[in-house]
Amino acid sequence: MLGSFAPRLDRTMRALSLATVIMAAGTVSAAPAKAQGLIDRVKQKVKDKTDAVTDSIADAKIDKATGAVMCAASNSACIKKATDSGKQVEIVDSKGKRVSAADSAKAMNAAGVESSAAATSDAGNTSSAGPPSSQGFGDVLVNYDFVPGDRVIFAEDFARDPIGDFPKRLELKNGNFEVAKWQGQQYLRTNSGGAVILPLPEVLPSRFTFEADYHGSGGWNLEVYFADPDKVDDLVLASWGMNSGQLAGGLNHVNSSSEVPDGAVKNINHVAVMADGKYVKTYLNGVRVTNVPNADIGRGKVVVVSVPGSNDEPGFLSNIRIAAGGKPLYDAIMADGRVATHGILFDTGSDRIRAESKPTLDMIGQMLNQHADLKLTIEGHTDNVGSATSNQTLSDKRAAAVRQFLISTYHIDGGRLTSKGLGATKPAVSNDTPEGRQQNRRVELVKA
Repeated sequence: MLGSFAPRLDRTMRALSLATVIMAAGTVSAAPAKAQGLIDRVKQKVKDKTDAVTDSIADAKIDKATGAVMCAASNSACIKKATDSGKQVEIVDSKGKRVSAADSAKAMNAAGVESSAAATSDAGNTSSAGPPSSQGFGDVLVNYDFVPGDRVIFAEDFARDPIGDFPKRLELKNGNFEVAKWQGQQYLRTNSGGAVILPLPEVLPSRFTFEADYHGSGGWNLEVYFADPDKVDDLVLASWGMNSGQLAGGLNHVNSSSEVPDGAVKNINHVAVMADGKYVKTYLNGVRVTNVPNADIGRGKVVVVSVPGSNDEPGFLSNIRIAAGGKPLYDAIMADGRVATHGILFDTGSDRIRAESKPTLDMIGQMLNQHADLKLTIEGHTDNVGSATSNQTLSDKRAAAVRQFLISTYHIDGGRLTSKGLGATKPAVSNDTPEGRQQNRRVELVKA
């Protein structure tokens, strides 16, 4: 609604400004009746559209383009009304344009809204997988405590593989697979269903996380083993359907599963596993679907993924990330003076904090509240994709957004926090591999 006519509104206002300048200079001393009527009609159209924007904000109507409620930053009643009803919220300025992440957090705080209760959707987000994008956090997140590992072991998005080929870094176990472009990015696709092996450079550690995006076929599930089931007996299997997840099997016959709310069902699903010894939690689209303290999933130097698929409904898999867990944040900062976090994520090309960042932000907020003498510099880092200038600007904005979020949400004294962006100037590792680029996209907390 708002997004569809905002550019035309800007052009109309510029036309009116030009006409005003001409008339003030005396160039047009007496406009013909026909021309004057045109100006009046343009003015009326501007007024009508401005009134429509004001009404949609005041009445908390839904923007059809984004599905979000458009609330002005100064309109606390609109923000409160929308969040109380469980709606997504987009904070905008008086002209209907989105405000920065920091200003959004301030507006929600001024409205007396807990950031975890609201969502500001970004229509520019290019991924349909994963929990909803937000500056607050969406209401489909249920018991979401996933924190990704901080050292990337394996990452693959198939962007470097030729379309039509089997990916170079994977091994085929059974079935037929090829790389295909779908919905704007490259996926591993199967029309037959089958299994692939992800070779790892090391045996999976005791603490690790696994993430991937997939689209399934019919009622069949995506299935993942964390060792080769042909070589290791009685492993607990992690699996996901289009609206549910399960951990099952093993010598103790584990069987835990649950479904996600309707609002969390996606066309492309984001699945995740967080393992610490035998304690295993699994997630689907921001919802924790299993929570098992005694799941013997095993640990191998491979991960085996079974992808469902058929000619009528191919299966798709991409954005795989496997990472080792690290030290608790405070212990790492005290030992090394800094710690890198990979759990604070942003919408594409934006400083808007994504919903799945909440567990990591909670950990930071709790740490700062528990250690009142701790002061931090928040550093934003990027990989080397894109221009140096844009990376620098984006990392500045993202670091500032994290600082403001910690201040607004966890009531941290702003004097304890500073922020700066370093772009791609301080890579943690080489940017030559997908794992390296993943490792370099990070937020670092540095003891001040």
